[in-house]
Amino acid sequence: MKKEFEFMRQNLGRFQVIVAGAGSAGCSAAISAARLGARTLLIDRLPFAGGTSTGVLDTFYGFYTPGEKAKKIVGGVPDDVVSELRSLGSVIERPNTYGAGTGITYNPEYLKVAWERLLKRSGVTVLLHSLINEVIISHGQIQSLILSNRAGIFEVSAETFVDCTGDADVTHLANLPYERAGEISPAQTLTTTFRMVNVNVKERKSISKEQLHKLMQEAFAEGYQLPRKEGSDHITTVPNTTATVMTRLDSIQSKEDGFESVIENPFFLTESEMLGREQALEYARFLKEKVPGYENAEIYGLSTFLGIRETRRVHGDYRVTRDDVLNARQFDDQIALCGAPIEDHHSGDGTEWHYLPDGSAVGIPLSSLRVKEASNLLVAGRCFSASHDAHASIRSMAQCMAMGSAAGVNAAISSTERKTIREVETSKIQSILQDSGAILSIL
Repeated sequence: MKKEFEFMRQNLGRFQVIVAGAGSAGCSAAISAARLGARTLLIDRLPFAGGTSTGVLDTFYGFYTPGEKAKKIVGGVPDDVVSELRSLGSVIERPNTYGAGTGITYNPEYLKVAWERLLKRSGVTVLLHSLINEVIISHGQIQSLILSNRAGIFEVSAETFVDCTGDADVTHLANLPYERAGEISPAQTLTTTFRMVNVNVKERKSISKEQLHKLMQEAFAEGYQLPRKEGSDHITTVPNTTATVMTRLDSIQSKEDGFESVIENPFFLTESEMLGREQALEYARFLKEKVPGYENAEIYGLSTFLGIRETRRVHGDYRVTRDDVLNARQFDDQIALCGAPIEDHHSGDGTEWHYLPDGSAVGIPLSSLRVKEASNLLVAGRCFSASHDAHASIRSMAQCMAMGSAAGVNAAISSTERKTIREVETSKIQSILQDSGAILSIL
């Protein structure tokens, strides 16, 4: 006799704050909320915390303004992350190849542990290997999330939610408003990063950025399949190794009735993941055969998944614009700063850079983290409310951490005081952030 199995929805309990997505923004949001005493759950689909910061990249950008005199403009929880990294191994501060400001390069394997330690110390409950399948709404408020993992299907509820999924998954499943990348402006491209070992770094430094790009262009003319011809490589915390940002894949594909992004078509995403690894091998071949210092080098690591820059951007109470960024606008409700240039990785072989006035920074308003039509949902990270151009500046990981910290504070106060996200006084959030070491204004 055939036995039928029915998946029963199991209840994982009720929390005060649930943070969806354990990337730089999500971890910071969860840490901030838990430190204020809120019972906080952090959910992610991956087997480790950190998202892009641990699965794709090895450098935090956005801590400092670019220009002749760097100014530190991010602090608080992000500083705690860097301190924890330093306790585990070496951390390198180095200039960005394109003048985007000093970067903080770390070992991503150590960062996985650093995030976990900070989350545990703060009292965050962490749930990995779990996908969000459904959002339950009642009377205009999000009540719970439906999750699935190898153990089954689960429901978990909270007073306040923070969407840090990068792709605005909670916002999307809740049928709340957002803009799809590519609808108004071109969508940024995707990148598979890779690392090389046995590099003669001294020899590699014998040629400039411009010479590297010229070699790429010449190799392309010879038949190398290099869609991007001005990629970069940099030293890492491990001797004689480098990390790269070179490959380039389109994040949307045309259809008769419009377009689809990689997060809307699973086959497109799958093909992009595989194509990215093929591109990585071709760029590695180019480095070995054409670039001084790479003669004996080999790939020793590919990014765990594609680096996705832009998919969905929510409609918040305020939408940060290109003019805001380039004019370094300040806001009464700002909760963080960003001095990074607009860095637009568009289709084709180029990247557009547009810089803020030297030594300046744009404010990031709290209103860009509050989702329109939602009373108990905030966002942080690369799905925050911004135009394509503004997003291309403010998506740096230091800013994602800073936004997450603010969203976590807002969520914690909202849940503990039983207020909507907008009933929490902005000045109270700003004061708590500043007490933690966050920097809200540029001197």
